[in-house]
Amino acid sequence: MSAPRYPRVASLKTPEAFARHLAACGAQLPFDPVVDTGDSAPLAQPLDRAGLHVGNRFTILPMEGWDGTSDGRPTDLTRRRWTHFGLSGAKLIWGGEAVAVRPDGRANPGQLIIAEHTLTDLEQLRTTLVGAHREHVGPTDDLVIGLQLTHSGRYARPDAAGPRPRIAYRHPILDARLGITSDEACFSDEELDVLADDFVAASVRAAKAGFDFVDLKHCHGYLGHELLSAYERPGPYGGTLEHRTRFLRVIVEGIRAAAPSLGIGVRISAFDMVPYRQGESGEGEPALQDDGYRWAFGHSPAGGPADTADCDALLGLLRSLGITWVCLTGGSPYYNPHIQRPALFPPSDGYLPPEDPLVGVARQIQATAALKARHPDLVIVGSGYSYLQEWLPNVAQHAVRTGMVDSVGIGRMVLSYPEFPRDVLDGRPLKRNRLCRTFSDCTTGPRNGLVSGCFPLDPFYAAHPDGARLREVKGTAVARNA
Repeated sequence: MSAPRYPRVASLKTPEAFARHLAACGAQLPFDPVVDTGDSAPLAQPLDRAGLHVGNRFTILPMEGWDGTSDGRPTDLTRRRWTHFGLSGAKLIWGGEAVAVRPDGRANPGQLIIAEHTLTDLEQLRTTLVGAHREHVGPTDDLVIGLQLTHSGRYARPDAAGPRPRIAYRHPILDARLGITSDEACFSDEELDVLADDFVAASVRAAKAGFDFVDLKHCHGYLGHELLSAYERPGPYGGTLEHRTRFLRVIVEGIRAAAPSLGIGVRISAFDMVPYRQGESGEGEPALQDDGYRWAFGHSPAGGPADTADCDALLGLLRSLGITWVCLTGGSPYYNPHIQRPALFPPSDGYLPPEDPLVGVARQIQATAALKARHPDLVIVGSGYSYLQEWLPNVAQHAVRTGMVDSVGIGRMVLSYPEFPRDVLDGRPLKRNRLCRTFSDCTTGPRNGLVSGCFPLDPFYAAHPDGARLREVKGTAVARNA
């Protein structure tokens, strides 16, 4: 691939330079030139809703490490990551990481599983996080911790034998990419009924392990998200919004009956676009035309603004179910990653960005703001901020201060710089040499069977055996593309 053609964020050193570039690339991304500190700062304000008390406006988004044991237990690498979540200073931990509700739903052989045999391990993982927070930050009575529950569906790869996708419906592009050639991979209605019960059982276990809430994952192309776009699936799980949300509604009803004190949140891909592929120049391009595309929840024109009408209807439904905590994202890391995770440098299976990544950041933030304006009674956590790097605090403060979002989610940034929220809140200068620069090694590693971590900026992962393997993988890829 050729070198990225967009300027690096680190080169935009003044508010004026940042504003000029935003205007030049068309990214509608308002920001505050000065970041406030102290108890009255916007990012330091607490959040209270539905019995949950969160001490500030930073959230740690779910970050998987592909580093669990073969039977779904955490390892020392997992515990290190959760320790970092705790010491970060963020008061809301949105799910920790995606945990499969049963073995066939794992996205990789190292994904955690919530089951009777892992329950003590997950409880200890949560107490590790709480202990790190107490030691490095202070009181924990305003720390809220959730667990994200998932079935990976189309992207299931439960063991070393390879992919074993289970799908909600046939797709003309994604089926071919995954080698799906028949309806055998489709979940039947009866199988989805059983899986919904498995989500409820997993939620009961999460409550026993001491988690404050569960996140019912409906984003990024996994099963919950795919069901939202099952417009052409016949029967009770497809077609109308009522049918496409049946899976979610049945799980919520079951949780309310079996674990009534457990909070419920939902992370949603609020909009989507057609799948992308790498073009001849190395940049991403749509794999098919928008016209007639029928397989996207929140179908938005390629390269255009987000269409949030579908999500708007879903949020109204969630409110009617009494769910008031929502985390918004967009797209999928598998078929349009520049939408979901704006970056200057692609992972090994990706493509160069077809737009300035700041445009992708702005798209997510503006979509979130539009939905927040229409649903002011919901607590909404935003995503897509890491690419902002030095300017993340400025954009985050403006978004919170003006009501565009309630809490700012931090994902990749916490891998390279776990203390980032704490440094912002305490008014310390940012450690620029630890800011995530979106090199995408945290994705390239897992795509090649390695663990995930910040190999370029975290000395621990640079020295890890998988660090050397990753450098070999990248060297081979460079030689192949030369």
